Amino acid sequence: MYVHNPIDPAHKDLQLPDSTVCYAMQAPPALPDPAKAVEQALAHPIKSKPLSEIAKEKLAKNADAHAVIVISDNTRPVPYKGEGNILVPLLQTLLSVGYRADNLKVLIATGTHRPMTAEEIDKIIDPWVFANNIEVINHDCKDDANLTFLGKTERGSEVKINSLYVNADLKILTGLVESHFMAGVSGGRKSVCPGLISEHGTFLFHGANLMGHADSRDLNLEGNPVHEESLAFAKMAGVDFIINVTLDHKFAITGVYAGDLEAAHLAAFEMVKGYAKIPVAEEADIVITHGGFVGINHYQTAKAGFAAIGALKKDGYLISIANFTDKKDIIGSVMYKTVLALLALTSSEELVRVLHSKDWPFIPDQWQVQKWASLFDKIPLDHYFYYAPQLKGMQTNGLPGVDAQAFCKDEDFSKVVLATIEHIRKLEGKKDLKIVWLSDGPYAIPYVK
Repeated sequence: MYVHNPIDPAHKDLQLPDSTVCYAMQAPPALPDPAKAVEQALAHPIKSKPLSEIAKEKLAKNADAHAVIVISDNTRPVPYKGEGNILVPLLQTLLSVGYRADNLKVLIATGTHRPMTAEEIDKIIDPWVFANNIEVINHDCKDDANLTFLGKTERGSEVKINSLYVNADLKILTGLVESHFMAGVSGGRKSVCPGLISEHGTFLFHGANLMGHADSRDLNLEGNPVHEESLAFAKMAGVDFIINVTLDHKFAITGVYAGDLEAAHLAAFEMVKGYAKIPVAEEADIVITHGGFVGINHYQTAKAGFAAIGALKKDGYLISIANFTDKKDIIGSVMYKTVLALLALTSSEELVRVLHSKDWPFIPDQWQVQKWASLFDKIPLDHYFYYAPQLKGMQTNGLPGVDAQAFCKDEDFSKVVLATIEHIRKLEGKKDLKIVWLSDGPYAIPYVK
């Protein structure tokens, strides 16, 4: 059988055994007129005055008012370019009520990710922005001189926020709301935290206790300490207006949610929660998934591995395919590689024990490895098989799992996956293994009903 492979750069379908059971989200239909929907959302927001009114009030207080619009980096397919994008209407609204172009800034919420290159920025931002001389700037979590200390949260996190944002008269957040493996869903408050915080601000927020909390999981906000801490940062920094979207498989807009930080984000969350959880008939011997748009490197594909846990039998097998588009580092930071190697050399239990030790010095990016460890609580390290063409010829000893290129030297995704399935069948000594394909990769959360 053939199924759509959303991460193959050649757009080839993926060939799987005929017995494979496929699961997919039933996302709402794309909006027929996204541009009109964005216009309506700005004019009739959720529990908020229209953006134009808020912007005018800021100008009335300060005729030289500055505005900052926070956008996501290239790990999220937020529509900032082309027909129906959400960035240009925001800027046009501000210009129309009297803001000067040189007082408008677009700030990329990179969090602890590396800064985007000029080429990468050009790919996601509409040319209109540059034609109107509006500056686009990367946040830098390590640049202490450009961070402002606002105090500490009740949990004790250091709240240092990008100074450009803190000092702005008008603060606007944008983003995409989709399932998120530790914050419940993305979007809303996450534009500020971790989007605009200091590296040190992640030490508690992304520390072992919050990452290991039972409620720090997909599609859950109630009692979720990661969500609560992120929201605390955002409230301390201040947010005047947000506009978030939901998207379908083709990245077409299915919903626009603008207005109050919490109310608008909650409305989007309720929409996503309604379709992103997928009931499966039973746990499978073999689950096949993919890194999705977010899976630009090994670091980001942890989300697909974590999302697949609910479909896997205890000690089952996971095959994960991805297309690593990050040209600067297809694995992740040096810190990520360091902690990842510890996992690969020991076990999930040993890694988590070390991360909780009072003698362990917090290492940025350790949280992503801790989420990998959750997968390896369900299956052994050598029951995880991964494949990305960009890994060909690389030394992969520091990566947990097995490089599926060992079973097939061809770069065709189908051939690699089929060869890996055959290898697993030989290991198990039987052909009739239950196989599941998760067509939405990291974006849908399977569970046994």
